[in-house]
Amino acid sequence: MQQTKIVRNIWLGIENLLLHKLRSFLTMLGVVFGVGSVVAMLSVGEGASQEALTQIRRLGSNNIIITSIKPAEEQAMNTMRASLSVYGMTYEDHRRLAASFKNVRQTAPAKLVRKDARLHERTMELRLVGTTAEWFDLVPREVVAGRLLIRADEENRAPVVVLTEFGARKLLATQNTIGQTLRIGGNEFEIIGIIQSESGQAGNIQVPDQETDAYISLEVARRYYGDIFARMTSGSFERERVELHQIIVQVDDPKHVEAVAAGIENMLLRFHKKKDYIMSVPLALLKQTEATKRTFNIVLGSIAGISLLVGGIGIMNIMLASVTERTREIGIRRAIGAKRKQIIYQFLIETVVLSTIGGLIGLGLGVLIPLLITHFSGMPTVVTANGIFLPLGISMAIGIVFGLYPAMHAAQVDPIIALRHE
Repeated sequence: MQQTKIVRNIWLGIENLLLHKLRSFLTMLGVVFGVGSVVAMLSVGEGASQEALTQIRRLGSNNIIITSIKPAEEQAMNTMRASLSVYGMTYEDHRRLAASFKNVRQTAPAKLVRKDARLHERTMELRLVGTTAEWFDLVPREVVAGRLLIRADEENRAPVVVLTEFGARKLLATQNTIGQTLRIGGNEFEIIGIIQSESGQAGNIQVPDQETDAYISLEVARRYYGDIFARMTSGSFERERVELHQIIVQVDDPKHVEAVAAGIENMLLRFHKKKDYIMSVPLALLKQTEATKRTFNIVLGSIAGISLLVGGIGIMNIMLASVTERTREIGIRRAIGAKRKQIIYQFLIETVVLSTIGGLIGLGLGVLIPLLITHFSGMPTVVTANGIFLPLGISMAIGIVFGLYPAMHAAQVDPIIALRHE
């Protein structure tokens, strides 16, 4: 019986709204645009946050990346005279890192050399990465063809190379890939594998690999190219001695990362007289990004919520006008026995129906906008369940909150005065 009354009141509310279609539609627009903007803004924010978090997770939440950098004083010296700059991580640093910390699972050193590669008539500049087999455990990438470097390649100092898919397409084109001989900087290497490449930045941390990478064993890189590099830059001749350009340290558990990072920092400070390295901790950046994401969502939701508030004020305004217009109707209903709470229910149901229908239309608009943004700009957007149900729930709550005062105002109308109202 009670359920039947509720359904009847809902239909009565819809009929009353349909008597003034244009007015009802214009009143709903505030809620439509409010809900639509909340859903759209949360979707854009979620998409941007997830992309940033995915990039950081690619670096490994239990990895620590140590990169050699030239100190400022070394750069100043090189501009004045041609001298040998010695800086960066050393082979001894790598041995200490692997042996000094019980929570370090494995390490991957890297020597980086830029060389021209040639295959028949095709040439391109590659970034040679002299490393060990552990690199591919710490920087996992999908194998497209062939195999990765293995420990035997380093022990035998085998002249073999693993290319990225980007480099393979540029150099090999229609050629068969695996087994080809590639000349790199005057030395010949057999291509044994091809991997997918990724590049770019995750937050302020540079992704360890690039599209133009070619991977050879560290022992071969030391034998063929040594530790001293010479280059001409803006009219000056620079010579540098860098043993290792990068070391990636993998910790056994993410909860030990910060402690190990602090220990590594203390150890390096003891053995390096100058700050010739930079240490990046993806886990710290991940925590920072997640906190920023929460703040970003709160700010976006608050801004979009203001438009919902404006929509609610519009509903209250139009319902107060409706009460004034229907004063005689209220008096008749009270005269034939309607109680005040029934009058309240009637007007409250109308405002909830108005805000709910507006909310549903707004949801459709809010889902459509992110799809259009992704389609035309390529920016990733993610519509979440919270991003749908939260705005819809808020729109229904606004219908109740902003409809309560007009409904109570209608119920307070004196039936005798209302019957005389024209």
